[in-house]
Amino acid sequence: MKSLPIGIQTFSKIRTSNFYYVDKTSLISKLIKDNKKYYFLSRPRRFGKSLFLSTLKSAFKTQKEYFKGLFLKNNIIILFTFPFTF
Repeated sequence: MKSLPIGIQTFSKIRTSNFYYVDKTSLISKLIKDNKKYYFLSRPRRFGKSLFLSTLKSAFKTQKEYFKGLFLKNNIIILFTFPFTF
């Protein structure tokens, strides 16, 4: 049985373990297509800011295996074609 990822802020750990994950990768697609210079991610405490940034980092590091079955895997090929360095 899957469990809730309480306190886990790493996208890779959530995707490789038996945790629930709500697919928010469509937001990454929106950020890329928006083409703005700056973004301000404002949310209250414990609302997934660190997890979203971890997801973003995995996308730009071209870690395809974590995106199986998610929106980003099928819709944004450019991330997996041109890797960035961190």
